Formats: sequence, structure tokens, C-alpha cells
Amino acid sequence: MGSLAAQLPHLLALQEFELPALEYPVLGARGIIGAVMLLHIFFATLFVGYAVGSPALQLWGRRTGNERMERLAGSIAHFNVLTFSAGATWAVMFLVLLVGLYPRVASALFIHFFWFFPVVAMTAMVLTLYFFYIHFYRGQRQNVWAGFAAAFFILLWQAILTGMDTFMVTGGGAGGQEIRGEDVSSPLAALDSIFNPMFATQTLHRTFGNLSWPAYAVAAWAGFMYTRSKNAEDRSFYDWAGSMGVIWGTVFLLLQPFVGFLTAYSMSGLEYRGEDLEMAGASGPFDRLVGAGPDTFTSALLHVNLILIVLLFVLSNLAMYLGAGRHPERAGQAPIRFFALIAAGAGAYSVSPLAQFPFLYMRYIMLAVMVLATSGALISYVRGRRSFRFGSPG
Repeated sequence: MGSLAAQLPHLLALQEFELPALEYPVLGARGIIGAVMLLHIFFATLFVGYAVGSPALQLWGRRTGNERMERLAGSIAHFNVLTFSAGATWAVMFLVLLVGLYPRVASALFIHFFWFFPVVAMTAMVLTLYFFYIHFYRGQRQNVWAGFAAAFFILLWQAILTGMDTFMVTGGGAGGQEIRGEDVSSPLAALDSIFNPMFATQTLHRTFGNLSWPAYAVAAWAGFMYTRSKNAEDRSFYDWAGSMGVIWGTVFLLLQPFVGFLTAYSMSGLEYRGEDLEMAGASGPFDRLVGAGPDTFTSALLHVNLILIVLLFVLSNLAMYLGAGRHPERAGQAPIRFFALIAAGAGAYSVSPLAQFPFLYMRYIMLAVMVLATSGALISYVRGRRSFRFGSPG
């Protein structure tokens, strides 16, 4: 006791000790955390998409007797087994950097969301891995449902983390109300913070994105493997898998602009703005997104996102146009070319300096035209796909 009493003044002094802030050159603290998180998201997006897609393709293949479906389901599940540790490593690195660079923010988040993260979220992750490995290593028919159980729990994990992310953007719980000190450790207050104004639309946006981008990765992988195939059976499978990836990715890509617009719209309706923040010159999240606040790195993110979305739509149309050449009579290429040109023109207009001419909402009208034209190309592609010759050197 005497020793503890002697150390008490030093312990009290440590509570007031302020550690120096760490700054990384060029990127800064925010940049390095963002870069590490993007590396994690690269693998996490693939894992979520394939965890959902693998049992769905396997069940579809067994119901229809399509062996290619089951082979593709096994391939993407095998990819998840091989790469899960890489994504998990970057996730741990992100948490270490968050605690080290922003200790007050990290501790406040962990205390406020303790019963959801780590308790519920980590339980969901353990159950995801448990059911996923049952699904992968036991190929019996009933274990397809273990795959769906894994998909459910990984989507639960995603929803909890989305709630925390959008809580940090919205500045509070539902309606943006302030969190009082006595509410920090309350599970009900944390649940209210998860169901904030951006939660529903951002959850949909991430789900559609996690199902779209991995599908395009399947198409790219299939194209690469096609060039390395040595026999007709493998060439036919990889050619078919590339076509499947394009369809799968485009279907969910068509939904992205709608939920993206709703997410930005919900962000614009937040109750707090730059003038409500204590720091001089600060701006709210919507102001930063559209570049209405101070000129920062994030001021052009909305325009960058629009350019990337337009490129995805244009490349999807191009992939469908070229893929329609598998048809013995090239049926479908003419209407796909027509729709693709409309989609490309509308998309280019939506990101051009003329996007607000002749009135403010012209940008959104052009994006809607791009989506509708791509839908037409997709329908033409799917209709002709029944007669495709997969594996042809042409």
C-alpha cells in the first residue's frame, strides 16, 4: 500500500500527460489510415461478395444441373480461403493505427459501440468463418445452407460496421442528436446511433457494391485463365465464367447510382453543417463531398466517384458488345452497340462542365439515361447468350 501511495502522484500526473501527435509525410495521419483501410476493403469486398455468391451459385447449379455453376462456386470459395488472412491483416493494422493516431476517438467509439463491436460483430465474424469452412470443406448438399448462414453473418458484420461509419459521418444518432456522457455506454443509445439517417442507404450501397465489383473480378480472372487454358473444356468454362461475371456485375451496378443518390441526399439533410462545428473553418460532410466547404483533398470526391461510375458503365457496355460476338450470327451486337453509344454519351455529359446546362438536375437525368441504356444492352446480351458458343478461339 505504501508503494502504491508513493506512486499515486506520478499516476495522476500521467493522466494529464499529452502525447505528441504523429504525422506521416505526404499522406498525413488521415491519408495513411485511409490507404490501409482501402487495402483492407479491397480484400473484404471480394470476401463478402464471394461468401454470398458461392452458396447461391452452388444451389443454382444443383437445382438446374449446371456443373459450371458448381465449379465456379467452388473456385470463388477457394479464393476466399486463400485470401481471408490478407484482408484480416490489414483490418488489424487499421485498428492499430486508429488507436495509435486517434486514441480519444477510438476509445470513445469502442466504449459507445461495445455491445455491437466487438461483442456482436466479432461473434458474427467467428460464426461466418465457422459456417464458411463447413460449406467449403464439406461438399454435401445440406452444407449449401451453411454457406448461406456464413453469408448472413458476414452481412450482419457489414451492417454493424456501416452503422459505426455512418455515425461518424452524421455526427450523432438518428436525426443527428448529440450523445450525452451518460449515454456513451448505453446499448440502446448505441443502437440508435447505428440507425442514423444514412444507415439504410449506405448499407444497400455497400451490399450492391460488394456483389458487383467481385463479379467483375471474376470476369477478369476468367479472361486471364482463358489465355492459359490448354484444353477445350477449360477454355469453355473460363469463357462462360467471364460472361457470367459481366452479367452478375452489371445487374448490381445498375442499382448503384440510385442508392448512391439517396445516400448523398440523406447526407444533405443532416441537421449539422459547417457553421455548427466548433472548429473554425470546418465544414460538414455534405459540404466536403460536393466541394462547398474549404478546399481540401475530399472536395472533389463526388466528381471522382461520378467519373469512376461512368467508366464502369462504359466498360460494362463494351464487354457486353464484345461478348456478343460469341453468337454464331453475332445477334445482339447491333442493339448493344446502339445502347452502349447512348450510355457513353449520357455518361460523358454527366461528368462534363456542361452537366448543369440547361438546368441544375440535367446531370441526374443523364445518369438515369445511362442506366436505362445499359439496361437495354444487358437485356439484349442475356437474350442472345442462350446461343453463345463458349470457348471458341474467336
